[in-house]
Amino acid sequence: MNRKTLVLAAAMGLLAPVLAACGDAESGSGSGDAIVVGTTDRFTASEEEGLAPLDPAWAYDVGTWNILRQTVQTLMVQPRGDGEPVPEAAESCGFTDAGNERYSCTLRDGLQFSNGDPITAQDVKYSIDRALSLEGDSGVFALLSTIDTVETQGDREVIFHLKAADATFPYKLSTPVAGIVNKDDYAQDKLREGFDVDGSGPYTMKSEVKDGALVRATFTKNPSYKGVLQTNNDKVEIVAYDSADSMGDALKDGKIDVMTRSMSPDQIQKLANATDGDIELVESPGLEIRYLAFNTKATSVKDKAVRQAMAQVINRDELVAKVYGSQAEPLFSLVPAGVTGHSNAFFNKYGDPNVAKAREELEDAGVDTPVKLTLHYTTDHYGPATKAEFEQLSKQLNDSGLFETDTEGTSWDKFRPAGQKGKYDVYGMGWFPDYPDADAFVAPFLDEDNFLNSPYVNTDVRKDLIPQSRRQADRLNASKTFEKIQDIVADDVPVLPLWQGKQYLAARDDITGTAYALNSSSTLQLWELGRGVSG
Repeated sequence: MNRKTLVLAAAMGLLAPVLAACGDAESGSGSGDAIVVGTTDRFTASEEEGLAPLDPAWAYDVGTWNILRQTVQTLMVQPRGDGEPVPEAAESCGFTDAGNERYSCTLRDGLQFSNGDPITAQDVKYSIDRALSLEGDSGVFALLSTIDTVETQGDREVIFHLKAADATFPYKLSTPVAGIVNKDDYAQDKLREGFDVDGSGPYTMKSEVKDGALVRATFTKNPSYKGVLQTNNDKVEIVAYDSADSMGDALKDGKIDVMTRSMSPDQIQKLANATDGDIELVESPGLEIRYLAFNTKATSVKDKAVRQAMAQVINRDELVAKVYGSQAEPLFSLVPAGVTGHSNAFFNKYGDPNVAKAREELEDAGVDTPVKLTLHYTTDHYGPATKAEFEQLSKQLNDSGLFETDTEGTSWDKFRPAGQKGKYDVYGMGWFPDYPDADAFVAPFLDEDNFLNSPYVNTDVRKDLIPQSRRQADRLNASKTFEKIQDIVADDVPVLPLWQGKQYLAARDDITGTAYALNSSSTLQLWELGRGVSG
């Protein structure tokens, strides 16, 4: 069979998703009536990475957020098909002043945690105050940094008083760090360690842990759930695999029903080219970006001429073509294409790759060449092609004669904390946006308490431009401000954007709802999945 479907993505104005039938496995899964979803995300609890990976006050990566979004309810949520967030645990929410500094929500009547305890406005205040006071090392609390105080009126009204205008605040209330938790399960003064999660979301969760890692999460429909999400199944399981190949074998053998991130480029290509069988590949536009991060205090890259020379030498077109093919696009800004406020700031400044210009920049700055660098990358978080990507980056830099680089791969549980602690001069990172707005590609990298714990500071960006962008309720009006920020980033190069990726999901053809199982921010929406009849 050969099926293709196009669906318009409402928020981004992009075409999504594309479905192509392929494969030759038998329908079904090895887990009875549960829909089984495979992933290569790793969920570990370690001293290096943190012992509380699933606490909303700590979790800050796409994998852990995809678990929390199923289980911990937020006041707001991204709607089906994207767009501005809509009330979820709340019955209604909105700014109550002209300056976008006072935001009020009224809770749905009869909300309760999965254990039956009622949810009140005081629980919302407790949860937000807790996340802010704990200041988890992951930096996720910074999403709530514009909050000054949280006030409650009665049992159902919550009022957020902001330090400054923030038109993006409704989006932030849709992220897991703003999840509503029970004080009996989540202590005020410490993070909840381990892999247990309790909330009021569409599912309850049971964890299966082996050698300090979550290997299987079973989500069961929560009969007490009250919210806007429609749940199309009674049970879903997420199973973690060590590699894309083993995950692919599990799909082929019928052990899982759905395969999510991260598939290899070869897997995606084979699935896309197949014309018969009962496995579907779902392709949709994505807002995932990849970039190089710099410790701007490190001796090797402290001089911005070195970072500018790298920006001048790296050939994104060649990198994407040789490693990812049609599955990614070159990226010339922190803000990806499809998001209001995007500009090609790096191309505007550097143009096509030019070794002669890079050499001149280094000579003018008095930098001796070749500049010796190690390019660090994670071996098990962004997919199996990451190694090839960094080998290609290293080759491009070395072929210029201006750099002498090697590469070093490290597992995510050690890689992530090492980057935050400044142990790497140059390292590769990926980013899935917290919400589909340019602010979510700027503030996490450049604002105070940023995600990277970067030593780079630009006062104009922090004190003027980011606050200015948040005062614009019409996000189109914020575009000029975001363009200024992107121009500053292109000049200073605290980070170097590389490419923007599409997103993929493969599923057996009796699984329904796959077109909406991922939104533009790569949120896994398990409630959309159902089981139909294979064709």
